[in-house]
Amino acid sequence: MKVIKSEKDFFSGLMFVIVGGAFAIGATEYTVGTGARMGPGYFPLLLGILLTILGVFVMLKGLRKSQDGAGDKLGKVAWKPLVFIISANLLFGLFLGGLPSIGLPSMGLIAAIYALTIVSGLAGEQFSLKGSLILSTILAAASYVAFVKLLNLQFQVWPAFITG
Repeated sequence: MKVIKSEKDFFSGLMFVIVGGAFAIGATEYTVGTGARMGPGYFPLLLGILLTILGVFVMLKGLRKSQDGAGDKLGKVAWKPLVFIISANLLFGLFLGGLPSIGLPSMGLIAAIYALTIVSGLAGEQFSLKGSLILSTILAAASYVAFVKLLNLQFQVWPAFITG
């Protein structure tokens, strides 16, 4: 007798439980506070708990018999999207923060957004440089307005060689 009826649902739920649990446990390192006076750990703790609960429900759904009697099997790992999406996020962090220990300066928010968008666009079946550049421009402009102008966050927007 097969216990897991839908591998996709079960393992998706398991992933939610692991990520949600990690967020909830990690949030306890910060002051949680109360609903009226929230600390920095309050939102990650609630998000982790909700994600864990959602994961449990999805896992339980994976254990139930599906309508047609055949469960969804796990497919092959999609290596190309996995590598490009992870690389895009690493590149974004590298561009935004730089590596001062080895002399690599920050490239700033705008360049980081362009790098993120273009590299993550390569993960899809159809890549359009023109489409990625248009999307990058929109995201960069919106991020600049939201984070720098409206929220007054202080971080490098342009590469150091441009700003002097």
